[in-house]
Amino acid sequence: MIGLSFAAVCQVQASTGGSAASSGASPAPQSDPQKVVLKVGGLQITEEQFERYIADLEAQQGPADLSRKQLGDNYASILMLSQLAVDNHLDTSPMVIRQLAIDRNQILSNAEFARLKAEAKPSSQEISDYYDAHLDDYDVVELRRVFIWKKGPGHDKGLTPEDARALAAGIRKAYETGSDPNALVKDPESTVIDPAPLRFQREELPAAMEKAAFSMQKKGDWVELADYPDALVLLQLVSRSRMTLSEVSPQIEKKLQNQKLRGELEALKKKTGIWMDEQYFASHAPKSAPNQGEPEASGQGNSSNERGER
Repeated sequence: MIGLSFAAVCQVQASTGGSAASSGASPAPQSDPQKVVLKVGGLQITEEQFERYIADLEAQQGPADLSRKQLGDNYASILMLSQLAVDNHLDTSPMVIRQLAIDRNQILSNAEFARLKAEAKPSSQEISDYYDAHLDDYDVVELRRVFIWKKGPGHDKGLTPEDARALAAGIRKAYETGSDPNALVKDPESTVIDPAPLRFQREELPAAMEKAAFSMQKKGDWVELADYPDALVLLQLVSRSRMTLSEVSPQIEKKLQNQKLRGELEALKKKTGIWMDEQYFASHAPKSAPNQGEPEASGQGNSSNERGER
């Protein structure tokens, strides 16, 4: 629980002002990895040990917004309190033993997951082969949307259905001739035209919009996306292109890596022989679970793209 203890110590020392950084800047001393920079009772910490501790901590929690003096004060407090805990036999407390076991399992799990993830990294050839086999997935369209609101039962703002369709035809004609379509809009609240095209890759749009958007092939083509009782929605294809292999290699790599990881984890579960009492687990109400088990593999905290679920 070092991360939690570190945060708690930071809060206490910040509130008491005991770790305030010196206002005067001084030249950085000559670096010596084996030089002792911190003593806590009989324990001596070298520069190399302290820097490694900070590097490991920042790898877990992100860069620390603290000076080296503040970090040193915090670390000294953690070491002091942990020594006192041992002196007071708190390390034999059932609760502490359970917490240490949880941390140990999580750390080991993270280490093994990192190893599996590194092994699952696809080769350049695998990425290229996947790209060639899924070229359509990397088509990109730039779209312009037009929304025209219509009057009707329950919605008295907007245009009549006839005027809405006439305005839609006028807007399309304006884009074809290079004139300003906004000049046709008499009521700004009745019509919305994208001021600039929006760029979308496949599977980034709702299914109906994607089907309509990617059905257009020629620059300047229009499609009527929807004709609702209260709105008329049009799409214009501004451009269509395909992302290059170099552009999409990172997302393909992540997708293939996650696919391999999921397959490997499922195989390991079968090989290990995991069993769960379905009746027991189904009978208990859901609870907030601690972040343990398979980091990233479970998808907690990650977007669908990060998990490769495109």
